[in-house]
Amino acid sequence: MNAYAQFLARKSIIDPPTGIADPVDLPSAMFPFQRDITAWMLKRGRAAAFEGTGLGKSLQELAWGEAVARETKREVIHFAPLAVTAQMQREAAKFGIEPQTIVNYQRMSHHDLPKAGGVILDESSILKSVDGHYRSALIEACADVPFRLAATATPAPNDFMELGNHAEFLGIMSYTDMLATFFVHDGGDTQKWRLKGHAENAFWKWMASWSVMIRKPSDLGYSDEGYELPPLNYIEHRVGAEYAPSIDTGLLFPMQARTLSERIAARRATVPERVDKAAEATTGDEPFVWWCNLNAEAELAAKRMGAVNLHGGLSDTEKERIILEFQDGNIKRLVTKASIAGFGVNWQCCHQTGFIGLNDSWEQFYQAIRRFWRFGQTEPVDAHLVVSELEGATVANIRRKEADADRMAAAMVHHMADLSSVAVRGAKRDRPDYAPTVPVQLPAFLEAA
Repeated sequence: MNAYAQFLARKSIIDPPTGIADPVDLPSAMFPFQRDITAWMLKRGRAAAFEGTGLGKSLQELAWGEAVARETKREVIHFAPLAVTAQMQREAAKFGIEPQTIVNYQRMSHHDLPKAGGVILDESSILKSVDGHYRSALIEACADVPFRLAATATPAPNDFMELGNHAEFLGIMSYTDMLATFFVHDGGDTQKWRLKGHAENAFWKWMASWSVMIRKPSDLGYSDEGYELPPLNYIEHRVGAEYAPSIDTGLLFPMQARTLSERIAARRATVPERVDKAAEATTGDEPFVWWCNLNAEAELAAKRMGAVNLHGGLSDTEKERIILEFQDGNIKRLVTKASIAGFGVNWQCCHQTGFIGLNDSWEQFYQAIRRFWRFGQTEPVDAHLVVSELEGATVANIRRKEADADRMAAAMVHHMADLSSVAVRGAKRDRPDYAPTVPVQLPAFLEAA
C-alpha cells in the first residue's frame, strides 16, 4: 500500500475487521445465508445482526459463540431475555452446539464481563435508551471484550439513536460522534435528527461495514424458498361505552380518548367488558395467547378463560416452566404481558392471539405479533384487537406506526442490501472510493529540497 492509500485508510470511518480470518466448522444445519452471515460476523469480530423474526438468529448466535469460545479459549457470555434463556439452551442441544453461559440480563452483575472472550446480546434493542441502565452498564463492562455480537429483529427504523447505541456497544463509534458525523438537527426541532444530504451514502456504507439488515434471504441475493409468511388477519372487536348525553359537556355521543391519560382511564373503566369480549372470541381447543397491559385484565381473563396467567410475580424458574409447557402443547391458553414474553420466544405452535388491552408501543405490538407470525408458521395467524369505542385513537396510532415502520425498514434494507451482499457473500473486493492510477509529478524545486 502506498503512502497516500495509507493516508486515506487512516481517514476512513469504515471500521476494520478484527475477528477470525477464516471461520470453519459451522453447523451443517445452517442455510447458506445463515452460514455466510455467521462467517462474516466472525470475521468482523464485533458486529450487529438486524434480521427479521424466524430467520434463525438464535442458531447464528450460538454458532458464533461456539466459534469464539474455541478461538479465544475463554468464556462466551450469551445474554437473552428471561423468557428466551431456556429456549436458547434447547436450541443449542438440538443443533449439537457446545453449551455456553446463557443468562438473562437481570443476572449481568453476576458475571465478570471484562474477562470474557465474547459477549452476545440477544434482543439487543435493550440498548435503545441512551439513559438506560443496561445500555450504560453493557457498554462500560464490554469495552475490552474482543468479540461482541448484537442481534435483534427491531432496531427502531425511525430511531437513529438506537443504531448509534449499537455502534457504541460494539466499539465502532460513540452515538454522539455518529450524530456529529452524519446528522443535523431537523429544522428548529433539536430533538429530531436527519441525515446530512451529502453524508447519506457514507452513512449506509458505514452501517454495512459492521451490521447486516435483512427481512428475508433475498435481500442479500439468496433464495426465499421456505421463507414465505402465511396471511396475517387483524380482527377488531369493539366494546361499547356507557354514556349519557350531558349538558355539562354539551356532547350527545362519547368522544374517543385523545391523550395518554384519557386512554388509560378508558382502559381501566372497561376491563370487564373487554375481557368478556375476549372470552367470546376464545373458542375451540387450539392454543391461544392473550396479551394484557393491566394486572386486572390478566387476572380476570385467566379466570374467565381457564387460562394460565404468566405474570411478573412468578419466580424465574416458574416463568420458564410455563413458557416451555406452552411450547410443548401442555398449556393451551395463556395470558401474559408483552414485557414478560413478547420478545424472542418462538411460538409457531400457535396461530391464535389477541390483545385485551393496547398501549401506544409499536415495538411491543410488533414483537408480540411476531411470536406467531414468523417464518416457520404454517397456518394463517389471527390477531384479535379488543378495544372500547373510546380507544379508537390507540388502534389508529399503532397502525400508523406500523405502516411508518414498514416503509422505513424497507428503505433501510434497500440502502444496505447491495453493500451487505458484497460484505457477506464476498461478491467483490472492497476498495477505497479513490484509487489513484497516475503517479504525481513533483516540481523540480521540491525534488531539489
